[in-house]
Amino acid sequence: MNSKKNYSIPLDKFINLSLYDKKIGYYMRKNPFGSEGDFITSPNISRMFSEMIGIWIIGLWKNLGSPKKFNVVELGAGNGSMMKILIETFGRFPDFFKTCNIIIHEKSPKLIKIQRKELKIKKIIWISNLKKIEKIPTIFVANEFFDSIAIKQFIKDKNLWFERHVKIQRDKKVFFFNKKFNMKKFEKKINFNISKNQNFIEYSSHGLEYLKNITKFIKKNNGGVLIIDYGYFEKKMKNTLRAISNHKYSDMLKNIGKSDITHNINFSLFKKLIKQLGGVNDKITTQRDFLMKMGIEKRAEIISKNQSFSKKADIYYRLKKLIDENQMGKIFKVMFIKKQNNNYKLGF
Repeated sequence: MNSKKNYSIPLDKFINLSLYDKKIGYYMRKNPFGSEGDFITSPNISRMFSEMIGIWIIGLWKNLGSPKKFNVVELGAGNGSMMKILIETFGRFPDFFKTCNIIIHEKSPKLIKIQRKELKIKKIIWISNLKKIEKIPTIFVANEFFDSIAIKQFIKDKNLWFERHVKIQRDKKVFFFNKKFNMKKFEKKINFNISKNQNFIEYSSHGLEYLKNITKFIKKNNGGVLIIDYGYFEKKMKNTLRAISNHKYSDMLKNIGKSDITHNINFSLFKKLIKQLGGVNDKITTQRDFLMKMGIEKRAEIISKNQSFSKKADIYYRLKKLIDENQMGKIFKVMFIKKQNNNYKLGF
């Protein structure tokens, strides 16, 4: 940022600047994951989470007819903890492991460096552009990926729409303001009636572009995408934008680049887009129900056998964090997008 100028930018550009700018971007400079970072994701809580995802992926591969050549793509692999357990799980199924391409889609050089250190096998391919993926059956996994993509916010006031902007002044004062917006022109451009029955909108053009491109890829080449993220089912959109630093909410307008900025996914909007695209359908549930149906309680029982009391207590404490409705069990949703003729329903 040039401190000699006043800046006025849309919210999504401000978020991209804060998270992905090469010099000051949050994800470009540090490892935010784990107890020493700013937040903890499900794979950091317990390896059982990643084991369940691994088994689900292998089940889908079998459902697809056990193709001799296929891709497993993780979108945004964080610190590599989920992929590490996925690879260990895949290793127990040699026919699966030897025939799959393992791919990580990551745009942060800092996180790629951390992932390479954590994942010391030559089989992994890192890509920055999904167009580089070989056009064969592909299973995509997105755990807390879509919530990290920048959003726009629109506010309706007296039948007029306004877009939220951020002003960055020379004296380093930073504040939100709303600017009049032509919603009809925007909806024509995106070919999507997003404002129907809404007074407030959170919209991620990049996020929905990812969803659209992945869905089209699945339609053409077969496979599926599993999305795990915090979000809600209600059709009415709401303001869920927040910043997190050191496991607490923080002010995103202060210390730019030092907080994670995130939002809750409106899964109703995702479903609307999927329906519009046609040729695919979806299944959706809570993280609790998905993990329970995948057998995570049975897995906890198996690994806690012959363990000390403290070790056993730790396993169940972590399990509770993943599935308890007052913790991650309810706020996190799991969505599976597949071709219409695919009957795979494990976990749903």
